[in-house]
Amino acid sequence: MATRGQGGIQQLLAAEQEAQHIVNAARNAKLARLKQAKEEAEKEIAAYRAQVEAEFQRKLSESSGDSGANVKRLEVETDAKIAHLKEECARISYDVVDMLLKHVTTVKN
Repeated sequence: MATRGQGGIQQLLAAEQEAQHIVNAARNAKLARLKQAKEEAEKEIAAYRAQVEAEFQRKLSESSGDSGANVKRLEVETDAKIAHLKEECARISYDVVDMLLKHVTTVKN
């Protein structure tokens, strides 16, 4: 009976050790999968970041090239408005001077 009990205890200890090995192996496998998933996620993040950065640089270069055209267009519009204002000023300046002289020289009681 004692040997039988001793054999049962030995079996239980062996089973416990085997279970511990299985749990450790599963834990190690889980850590390995997590590490692999982390590495894959970092690669995907790096690829996405590079894609977004490339898109940003492309849009930046497009808008920079566009800004030169916008500056040129604004300069042309400004020059046209200045020329129009000078023409209007020349056209009505004599009338304005006459009106001012009449108001200044007219004496009211």
